[in-house]
This record gives sequence, C-alpha cells and structure tokens, in this order.
Amino acid sequence: VKGPEESGLQFQQDGSETTRMPSPRPRDGHLRLASGAHRCEGRVELFLGQRWGTVCDDAWDLRAAIVLCRQLGCGQALAAPGEAHFGPGRGPILLDNVKCRGDESTLLLCSHIRWDVHNCDHSEDASVLCQPS
Repeated sequence: VKGPEESGLQFQQDGSETTRMPSPRPRDGHLRLASGAHRCEGRVELFLGQRWGTVCDDAWDLRAAIVLCRQLGCGQALAAPGEAHFGPGRGPILLDNVKCRGDESTLLLCSHIRWDVHNCDHSEDASVLCQPS
C-alpha cells in the first residue's frame, strides 16, 4: 500500500528551500516519518493548520511507537528514540507529553497537553523505528 507521500509529489518553494509536499494536500492530523532509511522509520511529523510540525519526546515511549507504526501501516514497533535521533525538525512543535496505552487507533487519541503547548526545542524531537512492511 502506497502512502500519500509516495503518490504524485510536487515541489513547492518555501523561502530559500524547496520542500517536498505530498499531493493532494494533507489533512489535519496526517502523520509522516522524515529522514529515515525507509518509510517506516524517522522523525515523527504531524500536519496541523496548513503546516508540518514535530512531536516532543517528553513521555514518548514504545507504546506511542506501537500506535504510530500500526497507523502508518508498518510492522512491529522496534524503538521510540527521542532527542532528535533522525535530526532536528523544523516548524512548530505541535504535541508534547504524548501518553499512549498502545491500543489507540491513531496517535491523536493518545493523551497529550494542549496543541502547540510545549517546553521543548527541536533537539527533543520524537522518532520511531518500525519493521518495514
């Protein structure tokens, strides 16, 4: 199954840097993994309010990775590294203190503090490693 990022990519100028944007435009709550070796690992990025942002690693653990790997159609969750394991992201930090039980169907059903509220910087961006499907 191809994800939205693999079908019909377009390029968009964003200041001085060209960023790859999935087409059609993502909807709020869409998730992607960035900077990994394959589509099932990388820095967790979330789309909200017309922009991509990151998730802080406070309280981030394997239960969150289990939910995310399942949601992205990847295999088993292998690890949930923090501290910008795949490099620091850009843009807003959208979620912090994400706590999952592991049985949620999407990451956004896990508990977290209010959107856009955090005490983090991009050196604390959360990542996941899932088994490629």
